[in-house]
Amino acid sequence: MKILLPDATGSVSHYSLRGTPIQPAKLTPNSARVVYSAAHVVANPFGDNDPTGPANVDWAKTMEFRHYLAGMGVGIAEAMDTAQRGMGLDWAGALELIRRTKQELPDALVANGCGTDHLDLAAVNTLDDVRRAYLEQVEAIQKVGGRLILMASRALAKVAKGPEDYISVYTDVLAACDEPVILHWLGEMFDPQLAGYWGASGFERALETTLAIIEANAGKVDGIKVSLLETEKEITMRRRLPDGVKMYTGDDFNYPELIEGDEQGFSHALLGIFDPLAPAAAYAVSKLSEGDNTAFRATLDPTVPLARHIFRAPTQYYKTGIVFLAWLNGFQDHFVMLNGAQSTRSLPYFVDCFKMADDCGLLRDPDMAIERMGHLLKLYGA
Repeated sequence: MKILLPDATGSVSHYSLRGTPIQPAKLTPNSARVVYSAAHVVANPFGDNDPTGPANVDWAKTMEFRHYLAGMGVGIAEAMDTAQRGMGLDWAGALELIRRTKQELPDALVANGCGTDHLDLAAVNTLDDVRRAYLEQVEAIQKVGGRLILMASRALAKVAKGPEDYISVYTDVLAACDEPVILHWLGEMFDPQLAGYWGASGFERALETTLAIIEANAGKVDGIKVSLLETEKEITMRRRLPDGVKMYTGDDFNYPELIEGDEQGFSHALLGIFDPLAPAAAYAVSKLSEGDNTAFRATLDPTVPLARHIFRAPTQYYKTGIVFLAWLNGFQDHFVMLNGAQSTRSLPYFVDCFKMADDCGLLRDPDMAIERMGHLLKLYGA
């Protein structure tokens, strides 16, 4: 199978597809690692999805994708930044998403983003503003039976004066949580408004604050997702976590080695890149569960160039690559995103996504992918 693809100068040449689609396995609660995919949402292409309005979601297609993930035993990290939370998906839309997922997949492994994104940042002045906002979302999500991921708060980053303010707010919020939660340390490469989170600009001081919160509330913390894109920082923290508290890697650049681990431990996974990589992730972790580390790395290592390309700077635009691949793979009938985010990447970026996804067997129906890539090229005049 061939397709004519342009390079960055507009010159076209034949590209021959060579990848073999990965056949996914089925993970179980006894698998070697806990695996969450931070899942995207599907926009309604016939509704308003401009940057000034509320989210207009195609609920049927959005839920269809979640059934697909759950069918492989892959956990769903719901209403996170991969779903354009705070970047097109508002709190009302997020809560509806959480409610629908709980209703349709009551037995699936699901953890739900809980934050303060319904606040008007310009009107936030005190820690109490942030505390009340967190508690409002905690109550709403727990009311529908959802487990929590405590997302980093732009509002808290704005008003906190130092580590003590973070300790105060997180202690109060964790006290209101019915079940152990997943904390989230999201680096500023994903969201520049989170610079200096935990009340410190340097990793070492921020680490001490985070560990202090976890150690003081260990019974309330299932684990922490770390999204800093630096392997050594995650490993350093992983080795200092209290017994029973999991490290969930959010490192979309270095996930194979972090999930495989070393003689002193390993990371579980809560990754945006495991949205398009779900079949590879399920197959690889099934092999790890069999003790076949070689097959695990042979499956995931070839996906790293694609992941690094999708998450390249500006990293916060990675959602565009995620949804592009969902469209190529038939999980939605269009390439339209909330907030018009399909426009945040260039044609050369999409061409490389196509080639890299083919290389590692992530185009599940190559004929469909070729046809849809052709539609995109025509849109660009290629």
